[in-house]
Amino acid sequence: MDILRRNNVVVTGNPDGRPVVLAHGFGCDQNMWRLTVPALADDHRVVLFDYVGSGRSELSAFDESRYASLDGYADDLAEVCAALDLTGAVLVGHSVSAMIAVLAARKAPDRIGALVMVAPSPCYVDDGDYRGGFSREDIDELLDSLESNYLGWSAAMAPAIMGTPDRPELGEELTSSFCATDPAMARVFARTTFLSDSRADLATVGVPTLILESTEDVIAPRQVGAYVQAAVEGSTLVTLDAIGHCPHLSAPEATNAAITRFLAQLG
Repeated sequence: MDILRRNNVVVTGNPDGRPVVLAHGFGCDQNMWRLTVPALADDHRVVLFDYVGSGRSELSAFDESRYASLDGYADDLAEVCAALDLTGAVLVGHSVSAMIAVLAARKAPDRIGALVMVAPSPCYVDDGDYRGGFSREDIDELLDSLESNYLGWSAAMAPAIMGTPDRPELGEELTSSFCATDPAMARVFARTTFLSDSRADLATVGVPTLILESTEDVIAPRQVGAYVQAAVEGSTLVTLDAIGHCPHLSAPEATNAAITRFLAQLG
């Protein structure tokens, strides 16, 4: 299958600029970057895509065994970069895609030159001194609820994840995005996301890295941002004046400013 069709790849912006690949998180699609693209398009070649099972991807390409680990998604991301013959690309990964980008950078080092992690979490489960934000019982309950009633789970969880009760339209948008995802495929991606542990992979990052966190985030609390910054040598952590797990939607100006500053520093 053609990779660009499989992942519904869209390329926009400056064809002569440094490529920037925008990778969405669980339950989302490339439309979630619509407020970021205009800030990048003048100077950068912007690549958008949907993971298989999300958005307008080729659902027939979904393989539960492939996507039962983050490596399957990272393979897709590396294959998209190869299909476009990218070199020195900046991967901007939201949420679980921050860890997928770490894996992809290891798989395709010649194609990926820098990382931006937006609200990353290498492990959602508390483990000893590590505070991921959830107990294993919390995660099991979350997954059980998702698997028994995905639409109901989406309606309850999406507004909490967005974290903007004063702007309910954002929570409604995320709910709609969750509900538009095939439930069977969403269950696989959710289990892969919330049970993954990518802490050891952070030490393999050898490219310039920017970490963006919100002041309050129920999915990736600030202890996680500090952990990621300490684990990725030479990385920069920026705490945005933003609430919730999707600052590129809830605080696009601050998020875009941090990303563009980082890109300018890359030269």
